[in-house]
Amino acid sequence: MSTVRIVSGLGLVLVLGGFAAAEPLKGNEIKNLFSGNTISGVYTTGRTFSEYHAPDGRALGDSGFGLNVDACWNTDGDHICYHYGPYGKRRTYCFTVEKVGESLRLKVAESGRLNGIAGVETGNPHNHDDGGKRWSCDDLLSRAPTPFIPFTARSRAQRSSG
Repeated sequence: MSTVRIVSGLGLVLVLGGFAAAEPLKGNEIKNLFSGNTISGVYTTGRTFSEYHAPDGRALGDSGFGLNVDACWNTDGDHICYHYGPYGKRRTYCFTVEKVGESLRLKVAESGRLNGIAGVETGNPHNHDDGGKRWSCDDLLSRAPTPFIPFTARSRAQRSSG
């Protein structure tokens, strides 16, 4: 499994990572890189993870803290965000992504602290699935804030269309 290779090479990745130029990825680059692919790696604590980023927003696999049973992912600005747990009890974690050679550095969005080193595996090579307990991430989209349109702008738009 590639996660084992990443773990055994973590020290080397961290050392070599210091010499390669880090390229911060933008939101659309993160989405294009992650969607439909598996991100596997190791946290700075030593725990491993491997999650398939389904195009429908589900994160299938192992977050490093157990098999996902309700995990979702999305991009928010220039961050990748993960949501674990049902609505109302959901925990959200957002990260910046830096590309260093073939590796990715995942840094906590709020602090910039390195959280993990990962690699991209094309598709779903580990056959991560939902374990027969399908869940949906639609509520993340339906609960997204609607853009604010000032009343005067709405009024002008309604008058010009009528």
